[in-house]
Amino acid sequence: MAPGSRLRQIGWAVALSICITGFVALTFRVNAVKSEVRLAERRIIALEQEKQILETEFETRANQQQLANWNKVEFGYAAPLAEQYLENERELAQLGLARDAGAPSPIRVARAATPEESGFPAMVSPMTGKTVAEEEPAHDRARSDDTGRSATRSAARSLAERLAVNGGFGAQVAE
Repeated sequence: MAPGSRLRQIGWAVALSICITGFVALTFRVNAVKSEVRLAERRIIALEQEKQILETEFETRANQQQLANWNKVEFGYAAPLAEQYLENERELAQLGLARDAGAPSPIRVARAATPEESGFPAMVSPMTGKTVAEEEPAHDRARSDDTGRSATRSAARSLAERLAVNGGFGAQVAE
């Protein structure tokens, strides 16, 4: 029984090695097919995006053609010609006409009055009795930015500095 048993063990080992080899080969083949499927999906997505871009461009060009047709037929618009452009300001001025006797007066641009011109008194701090411009330290004026927010920032900063130095509102009142 020993020789048959030995032969049977070798047979099982060969069958097992064939199964393992087949399993590894099948695994590699499945991974290769999965890789091809992923590449095909990526290509499909790229083609769909390209198709969408082309459809958008086609619709845009169709709309441009439709607008050009409307301009020609319904509105009568045309591209400007070279002789329609003016060389300088003098040619533009020559196109103007004198105002008729019954014409309305031209529109004038309004300008905001400065605080000195407005006649209103300057804003005075109830705590110090000084105007905001007088309270603003010179170094804060030099650091002002171009946005126009420096006055409110410096006023708030100077108030905070005054409160910190004087020990708060109660210390200001006690003085």
